[in-house]
Amino acid sequence: AQQPTEPTAGDGGGTPTLTEPAALRRLLGALPRAVEVTVEANPETVTAELAALLVEQGVDRVSLGAQSFQPQLLAVLERSARPEDVRRAVGLLRAAGIDNVSLDLIYGIPGQGPADLERDLAEALALEPEHVSAYELEAKPGTRFTHAHGAELVRQAEAVEGYFELVVDRLTEAGYRWYETANFCRAGDRDLRARHNLGYWLGHDYLGLGVGAVSTSSGRRWRNAPSLRGYVEALEHGEPPAREVEELDEDVRAAERLLLGLRLDEPLRLDGLRWAVDPAALARLAARGLVVTD
Repeated sequence: AQQPTEPTAGDGGGTPTLTEPAALRRLLGALPRAVEVTVEANPETVTAELAALLVEQGVDRVSLGAQSFQPQLLAVLERSARPEDVRRAVGLLRAAGIDNVSLDLIYGIPGQGPADLERDLAEALALEPEHVSAYELEAKPGTRFTHAHGAELVRQAEAVEGYFELVVDRLTEAGYRWYETANFCRAGDRDLRARHNLGYWLGHDYLGLGVGAVSTSSGRRWRNAPSLRGYVEALEHGEPPAREVEELDEDVRAAERLLLGLRLDEPLRLDGLRWAVDPAALARLAARGLVVTD
């Protein structure tokens, strides 16, 4: 889990709903009170009992890794969840009282075409989620997946821009706010943006707990070593886990604040950052209508 310094709590990766129920209850019960508590879940792990446990422990937002509603594409991704698992999971979460559900979708999957993505978006919208995250598939070089689908991944890379435009068009047409590069939330009286992730994009400090987790605080960033055995052994001996530490100087912090802030649909305030902006480059972008300055 990763905890920004603002009062939100969220899952930073993995599948916490695979955790044994008593351990998950203990973990969630140890979290501080927060204005938003998000848990990520694979659809096939969601049961009525799990949904009740999450609500009991203060979880008010669940992010489901749907990825696709096409069985052949789920097989390519080696996902065990089926489309009906996603629908069932949403129903169970709604019945338990979760009124903020997010669906993750992936595009650029080997074998995928525009019609497949159209169907995925239609299936997702039919479930009326409060939030949708749509990500381009990232295949790590040198992995088994890349070796198996290399040529098709090249073809998909050429189609990604079209997929991205399709995602934006369909979700905004359906009344979702495109508030961040890959994230959309239903418009209305409630602010349904992912508060936890907003902390990253707005340059807030955050605390990461767990194997390989990253934290940023007071001008430093550290990453716990990605060794499960080393992490557990360190904790058993009452020692902090091994970690890599990066000092974030003023230039790095300013550059990150600019790059991450530009992902959002709200104006980026340059107070304290104007020195890091190239005025000539900014003028060129403004002349082409790519940015608006005041």
